Amino acid sequence: MEIEIKYIELKSGFSDDGPAWIGMVSFSKSRKTIYFNGKAFRSLSGKGINGNFYEVESGDEYWISSVKKNQEDRHVFGRGRIIVEKRILSEYLGIVNKEMLNNSLYIVDEVNETIPILKINKIENEKHEGGVYVDDNKRFLSPKELTFKELEYFIEFYYEDSINGRYLKGRKLSRKYLNELIAEKEFREIKQNL
Repeated sequence: MEIEIKYIELKSGFSDDGPAWIGMVSFSKSRKTIYFNGKAFRSLSGKGINGNFYEVESGDEYWISSVKKNQEDRHVFGRGRIIVEKRILSEYLGIVNKEMLNNSLYIVDEVNETIPILKINKIENEKHEGGVYVDDNKRFLSPKELTFKELEYFIEFYYEDSINGRYLKGRKLSRKYLNELIAEKEFREIKQNL
């Protein structure tokens, strides 16, 4: 597996001050999936609201990028200390050409080094239930671009997320998507009955 040091920041439910890490990520063979801190991330292909990746299990958006030598990884209006993964500390200090980190900006800590390939495969296989497979990338299409089965799948997905989502902003966004999907489904049902 290919590995790199990256900057990772949770965007869902936060502005520019979400939890952030500088750590060692692993890539799948296709480089379409990034693994970090026991999670798997996939590219949003420019269709994210605040992030450029989403976490496969929760759907939360993240910003993942290369680390900056000038240590300005957070957005200019962002705040909060960044967790630097303990095992890459000396390598990161070499990248930023420093002897030690500023304790007011950084925390050194360990992260979950598990690469959850089996867990992600299980999640992917669950999408095949009932003979309906829905590619996660389709959740970024407009409701008009989805098939009727896909509409039903995402209505269920966003209904669950609008109630049980981890962050208020994410729940509000899920309700917005849910309403758009329901409106498209109702429109198609009315059109079909004419």
